[in-house]
Amino acid sequence: MRGWLSRGVRWGLAMVLWLALPCAFADQKLLTLNSGTVTTTVDGLTQVEPLRLPYHWDRQQTGRPGVASFEMPFTLDRVPEVPWGIFIARIGTSFEIQLNGELLQVSGSLTRSDGGDYAKVPHFIAVPAKLLRPGDNLLQIRIRADTGRRAGLSPLVLGPASTVRGELFADAYASRFTGSVLLSAFSMVVGVTAFALWLTQPATSAGGGERREGMYLWAAVAEFCWALRVGDGAIANPPLPWIAWGMLMTACYSGWAASAMLFCHHVAGWHRDASLRWMWRAMAVMVLGSVAVTWLSLSRGEPRWLTGWLSIEIVGIALYIGGFVLATVKRPNRARVLLSSVAVLAVLIGVRDWLVIRVSNSYGDTTWIRYTSVLFGIALLAIVVSRFRAASEQARDLLATLSAKVADRERELALTYGRLEQAAREQATIRERQRILRDMHDGVGTHISSAIRQLQAGEGSQPELLRTLRDSLDQLKLTIDSIHLPDGDVGALLAALRYRLAPRFDASGIALEWAVDELVPVERLDAQAMRHLQFLLFEAISNVLQHAQATVLRIEAAMLGTAVRLSVIDDGRGYDVARAPRSLHERAQAMGVRLVLESRPGRTVVQLDMR
Repeated sequence: MRGWLSRGVRWGLAMVLWLALPCAFADQKLLTLNSGTVTTTVDGLTQVEPLRLPYHWDRQQTGRPGVASFEMPFTLDRVPEVPWGIFIARIGTSFEIQLNGELLQVSGSLTRSDGGDYAKVPHFIAVPAKLLRPGDNLLQIRIRADTGRRAGLSPLVLGPASTVRGELFADAYASRFTGSVLLSAFSMVVGVTAFALWLTQPATSAGGGERREGMYLWAAVAEFCWALRVGDGAIANPPLPWIAWGMLMTACYSGWAASAMLFCHHVAGWHRDASLRWMWRAMAVMVLGSVAVTWLSLSRGEPRWLTGWLSIEIVGIALYIGGFVLATVKRPNRARVLLSSVAVLAVLIGVRDWLVIRVSNSYGDTTWIRYTSVLFGIALLAIVVSRFRAASEQARDLLATLSAKVADRERELALTYGRLEQAAREQATIRERQRILRDMHDGVGTHISSAIRQLQAGEGSQPELLRTLRDSLDQLKLTIDSIHLPDGDVGALLAALRYRLAPRFDASGIALEWAVDELVPVERLDAQAMRHLQFLLFEAISNVLQHAQATVLRIEAAMLGTAVRLSVIDDGRGYDVARAPRSLHERAQAMGVRLVLESRPGRTVVQLDMR
C-alpha cells in the first residue's frame, strides 16, 4: 500500500512539474530591461547615475542638448536557439545600440546635432542568437538628444524575434507610423474636399455680389495644417533645420486650433457680428505667438516656455469652446450640437496630451489629439450634407414652380422626338434595303451575269455553269443571313456559313474539318465589317470548292490573348499568292484586320487576325 502511495505521490509531483514547466518558460520568454546605469554629458559636464527607465531627457536635463550612454546588464540561463529581438517603444533623438561589445544598429549621428529624429517611431532591433551568451550580458545604448525633440529611452523588451516583432512592435508601429500616415492622408482628403467646396459654393452677399463661404476655407486650412502636423510622425529627417522645423510644427498645431475655432465661428454665425471681430486678431496672436515662443524655447533650451504657452492656448480654446457650447444650448441645431461634441472632446484630449507629453515624466506615450481630425472631418461632412439638404429643399420649391412649363415642353419634345424617330427608322430601312440591293448586285448579280455570258458564248460547261449558279444562290442566302448577324460575333458568323455551305461540301466530296473554339465577340467589328468578313470567307471557301482540287478543308478559329485568329486551310494544289484575288485584301483592309496568305501544293492558308 505504501509503495502505491509513494508511486502516486511521485507521479503527482511529476505531473505538477510537467504542467508548471511551460509556465516557467513562458515567464522567461520576454525579458524587460528598465534598470542599469546612465552616463550623461551636458555642457561639457559628465555624470554617472543609477538608471531607472523610462528616461525622459527634457525632464532630466531641463531640455539642454547632450549625449547619454545607458548600460543595462541582464542574465540568461542558456543561449537561445532562435534569433531574438529588442523592442523599444521610444528612443532618440539619434542612437547607437551594442550587445556584448557588438554593434547592432546605428540611426542618425551621435556627433552632429540638428540631425534626424528617430524618436518618432518604435524600433525593432534583430539580435542574432550567437551574440547572446549564458550568464551575464550587457546591452549598451548611446543617444544624442536635441532640445525639445522628446529624446530619451523607454523600457526595453527582449525575447524571441517572432514574438517581439509580432506582438509588440507591429502594434506600436501601426499605431504611431502607419496611423500617422493614414491620419495625414485622411486630413489631406478632407482639406481638399473643403477647399473644393470653398471654390465651388458661392453665397450671395448683401450687395448682390458673390462671395465664397468662409467656413469651408477655414476647414481646409485646419485640415492642411493637421495633415502636415500629423505627417511629421513619419518624417525622420525633416527638410528644415530643427528649430525652423519645430517652429513650423507648432505653427501647424496652433493654426489647426485657430482655423477650427474660426470654422465654429462661421457655423455659429458670429462672423457677421461686428463686436466679435476681435476674434480674428486673437487667432493671429495665437499662431504668431506660438511661433515666437517656440523659437525662444528651442534656441535657449528651455522647453518650459513652450509648455506654458500651450497651457495658455488650451485655456483660451476651452473658454471659446465653452461660449460656443452655451450658444448651442440656446439655439441648438444638428451642426452646432455635433461640432460642440467634437470640440469638447478635443479640448479634453488636448488637456490629457498636455499633461502626459509636456508635464509628466512619462516617456513612450503618444498623443491622442491626432485622432480628433477624423471627428472633425466627420463633423464637416455632416454639416455639408445638412446644408446640401437645405439647398435641395429650396431647389425643390423652385422646381415645383417650373414643373408645368417643363411638362408642356416635354410633351412638345416627345412629339418631335417621335416624328424624328419614325423618320430615322424609315431612313434605316431604306439604307438596309440599299445595302441588300448593293450586295446582291455586287455578289449575286455578278455570278448571274457570269452565267449568262457563259451561256451566250457557249464556253462554259454544264458543271461550271452549275457551280456559278450555286455560288449565286449561296451568296444570296448569306446576304439574307447578314441581316440578323450580331455585331462582332465571329462564332455565329462561322456557324451560319457552315450551315449554308454544308451541302456544297457534301456534293464536292471535300471533307470539312471544324476546329472552332469558343470565341469572345470582337467589339470593333460592326455590321459592315461583319458583312466584309462573311463575303471574304465565302470567297476563300468558294475558291477551294471551284479551283483547289482539295480533299480536305479545315476551318480553325481560336483566341490568341484578346485577339481572334481565323484560318481557312485546304490541301489543294495551291496558287501564286501574288495573284490572289484583290477582293480578299480589299475586304481585310476595310475591316482593319491582318490578312496572311500562304500557299503551296498540299497546303493553302488564308489567315485573319482580329483584335
